[in-house]
Amino acid sequence: MSHAPPLGALLRQYSAGSALTCDPVDQGLLNRGYRLCTTRGRYFLKHHFDPETADPAAIVRQHRATQRLADLGVPVAPPLAGTDGRTVAVVGGHAYALHPWIDGGHRHGGQLSTEQCTRLGALLGVVHAGLERVMPAQGRTPARRAACADPADTFALIDRLLAMVRRHRPADAFDELARHRLLERRALLEQHADRRPSHGGSVGWVHGDFHPFNLLYRDGEPAAIVDWDRLGVQPRAEEAVRAAVIFFVRPIGSLDLTKVRAYARAYRRAADTGPAELAAAVHRVWWERLNDFWMLRWHYERGDTRADPQFPAASALVMWWTREYESVCEAFAG
Repeated sequence: MSHAPPLGALLRQYSAGSALTCDPVDQGLLNRGYRLCTTRGRYFLKHHFDPETADPAAIVRQHRATQRLADLGVPVAPPLAGTDGRTVAVVGGHAYALHPWIDGGHRHGGQLSTEQCTRLGALLGVVHAGLERVMPAQGRTPARRAACADPADTFALIDRLLAMVRRHRPADAFDELARHRLLERRALLEQHADRRPSHGGSVGWVHGDFHPFNLLYRDGEPAAIVDWDRLGVQPRAEEAVRAAVIFFVRPIGSLDLTKVRAYARAYRRAADTGPAELAAAVHRVWWERLNDFWMLRWHYERGDTRADPQFPAASALVMWWTREYESVCEAFAG
């Protein structure tokens, strides 16, 4: 097994018995996870590998947040404590955490009924409201309010990526689609460059990465929200919009607006968020998507192709969203 975790040392720290099987879980893009079966039970072992999210103090903060949310009845999977009472085990300079194994599967929006979409929006609203209760006051924690993308920087990035596409040999179907979308996006941005948002919305504690692979379903109901690596203070309504865009994007690059509407109404009620705030968040996330090329940067700059399957729908969505801008706003805020 590549990147095999130090099971002996870890299991001793947790008094979790002896390992029987340890299989990688492949969905994560940032950190490494393993399905672990021991003589004492089944667990999810997480290796906090990504440098941006591997700080033990930040991991402990995530763990405390999930335990407090669990106490409020939110479906999460808090970590187990080791024999020393700590939830983070550092072995060989690497940070690990052991969680109970949660049976369940992932579902995208196409697999959810309208009623389940309503419950999904309410769940995220409950998460935001719950975090507001259990986490420190926002004023004592720096908010992540990155400036809205500057079109001049995006034009330079497009030119750089186009040059990388041209140099790639042998050229393939992905290169062809990438070139088409880059040229298309440049023309779209030239047309809408004057619509750059001025600033982000009101901030609060958020999950930071709420999408289908971070939510487990069992018997049609959410069983656990997982992967809290991006927990932080950010504009809350923007997380609600980003999540919906990922859940409800169709393969052709459009959104299922009926499901978006059910989700958004439930979110607004649970999070006590007004329509105007959602509409403003729609505009900021639209602008973010218009200027964002992270999938192409992974592919061409890092040689990392794990996000490639998402690119066709995600890149088509920007064009569709721009054409249907008013309808999308109405679905979130109506």
